Parts: sequence; C-alpha cells; structure tokens
Amino acid sequence: MKFARPDMLLALVLVPALTLMFVWAGIARQKARDRFALPAKFAGLSPGYSKTGRVARYVLFLIAVIFFVLAAARPQWGTHAVMLKRQGLDIVIVLDVSNSMNAEDMKPNRLEKAKQEIRGILERLSGDRIGLVLFAGKSFVHCPLTLDYSAFNIFMDVVDTDIIPAQGTAIGDAIRTANAAFDQSEKKYKVAILMTDGEDHESDPVKAAEEAHELGVKVFTIGIGSVRGEPIPIKNRRGEIAGYKKDESGEVVMTKLDEATLQRVADITDGEYYRATAGELELDRIYDEILGMEKKELEGKLMTQYEDRFQYPLAAGLFFIVIEFFVGDRKIGQYRRRSA
Repeated sequence: MKFARPDMLLALVLVPALTLMFVWAGIARQKARDRFALPAKFAGLSPGYSKTGRVARYVLFLIAVIFFVLAAARPQWGTHAVMLKRQGLDIVIVLDVSNSMNAEDMKPNRLEKAKQEIRGILERLSGDRIGLVLFAGKSFVHCPLTLDYSAFNIFMDVVDTDIIPAQGTAIGDAIRTANAAFDQSEKKYKVAILMTDGEDHESDPVKAAEEAHELGVKVFTIGIGSVRGEPIPIKNRRGEIAGYKKDESGEVVMTKLDEATLQRVADITDGEYYRATAGELELDRIYDEILGMEKKELEGKLMTQYEDRFQYPLAAGLFFIVIEFFVGDRKIGQYRRRSA
C-alpha cells in the first residue's frame, strides 16, 4: 500500500491536539460542577448524566478524524497498466556561439544572455522534444531531439564561444543543420528558435529560411545585442578584458545586430522576430505561439498505475461520525423512565 498524498498525513497531529483540548474541556467542566455543588449532591441533581457516554463521543469523533485524514492522503493498493501518451512539438534551439556573442552590450554578455533565455524556454515546455544546434563559421547538432530536459541542460552547461574553432556567423548553414535534425517525413510540428546577433553575409540565411518553410519548419528569431554596435572583448586567462578584436587595418571590430535579416527569416517561415529584453517578455510570446500550434502524439509509455482506495477510510469516517451523533451523554435507563 502507498499514499498518493503522504503530506496529508501530517494532519494526524490534529488527533493529539484534539485529545488535549477535550481533556482540558473535561477538567474545566468538572471544576465548574464542583463550584456549583459537591459531587454527591450533583449526582442527585443530575441522575441521568453519563460521563462514559461523553468520553465515548470524544473517542468516536477522534476515530472519525483519523479515517478522514487517511482518506485525504489517498491510500492506494492494487495496480493496472496504462499507456500514457504525450502530445507536443519538436523544437530545435539554434544558438550562435561565435566570438561576437562575447560582446557585453547585454549583461553579462550576449552568449550568457542567450543561454539564460534558453533555460527560460525550457522551464515553459511540457511534453515537447527539444534539441540544440550550435553554430559559428560551421554548425553541428550539439544535442539531438529529446524529452529528457535534464540531459539537455547538461549539454547547455558546456556551451561557450570556444566550442567551434571555425569563426564566423553562418546563419544559413545553421538553419539547414536544424532542418536536418527534424523528422523528414513530417511537414508540421516543427519549431526552430534562432538566437544570434544576426550578421551573416555568406551562407544565405534567406534561402535557408525558404528551405525550412518547404519542410514545414516555423522559425522564431531572437536578436541578441544592439543595433548601434559593440566591440568584441578579448580576455586573458583570468577572465579580464585585455583588449578588443581588431580588423586587418587595426580598427576595432564593431558587431551589430542585423534585425532586418532575422525579421526576413521569421517572415518567410510564418514565425516571429523578437529582440531579447531584460524582462524576457519575448519568451512568453513565443510560448503562447507554441501553445497555439497543432501538436503531434509522441511515443507512448507503459506505466503502472495504482488504484485509489480512499473510499474505504472515507466510509469508515462517516460511519463513526453517524454513531457519534447518536451516542448521548445521558444514561439509557433515564431515557426509558422519562419516556414512561
């Protein structure tokens, strides 16, 4: 036997508390009677009073409370097998890990802000499979689609800007890698969430978005960073800023958020573009969009389910309450003589 709500058993502390209350009330009642008349005279004044009957009522009431608490804890025994089926979407996070994501126009930097938002997305999901594609100059599937959110978080923990040696921001290649991560036999139930600062002039992200649309992938884009530009810090081994990235002519490289490209990618795939904000309101909007999408039935899982048996202690509690109602605090013989 097990309890579905074992926390409810804590309510059994009511039993000793009620017992102490009844004892205290009995002592107070006895003192009041003693002030009114001596015990011998009180027996003559109230010949029908039964102390045993009053105690019996208290005991029956306490027994009923015990059974009601047991019923609230939902005792279970006996099992049967059920097939639990899940409904959800396939969601692939496409995350930019290029050096430009080290820019600190979002605190602590763009990449850490993006990882924070991904964890915010994960907290909102239920029953959806999730995967992770990382990209810089090249892209790869870092975590395949999974229902194991704990495993996904482990993959997230090791993500940094050194994980891909080839630098750049190949958004188009990343979208194509995400397209390949989905089930190719389906034309819906697919969502890609692209998080980047959006500067790509080589891999044709617009063409990749058109390919995604043909495969039934809806792409939501989140722009990380500022449109005015931000230098890319270079840090030493102690994590201190030692300088900023420069081009071949010695000029400091400024990384800017390319909102136009991200907006175009989202429009082509019937998705939406959002700018990352401190309050993360964009996550709520994306989640609302996901909730409104048609979901597919994912693989079922055979589970052992226990049978609820709360009815038995509940019936027992009601029985003792009814009995307590009919038990009086006067002697049975008194009722007979009075009725005669």
